[in-house]
Amino acid sequence: MFVPHTLPTRQSADPLTCTARVVARATPAAGDLSLGGLIKHSARTERRWVLAGIAGQPLPGLWPVENWADDFRVDPDETLAGLLSYYADTARQTEQVVAEVADLGQPQATDPERSVRWVLLHLIKETSRHAGHADIIRETLDGRTAGPLTEDYDAQG
Repeated sequence: MFVPHTLPTRQSADPLTCTARVVARATPAAGDLSLGGLIKHSARTERRWVLAGIAGQPLPGLWPVENWADDFRVDPDETLAGLLSYYADTARQTEQVVAEVADLGQPQATDPERSVRWVLLHLIKETSRHAGHADIIRETLDGRTAGPLTEDYDAQG
């Protein structure tokens, strides 16, 4: 649960004091979700579905899942930069695996009742859901809504 004194408020937020380390662990919503935890979970989930599910690779310690809560926990030695790098590496691996798939309708390795196409659509759904969670957390932290953020992004060209 969000405790106001643990993070600068929108009105008092100073970019120099609101570090990536603090923001990655902040849980301003009713649950325990943090931006870093969502990034970690999203990357780990994609690895499971793509590397184990599509490519059939063993993932000891990652698949089968031993503790779902670990996916969302940002450990003390983890950094936002490290989690983002892990996510980017996961995306590269996904591209490589999917590029080798001859037919998206073929069964995936861990559950022949589900196709590779089903896995990819599931990952889109999962990523979209967590992007929404991340947007709520980010808006709670910085007060900016999607409209102005989109305008700023578009203005960058």
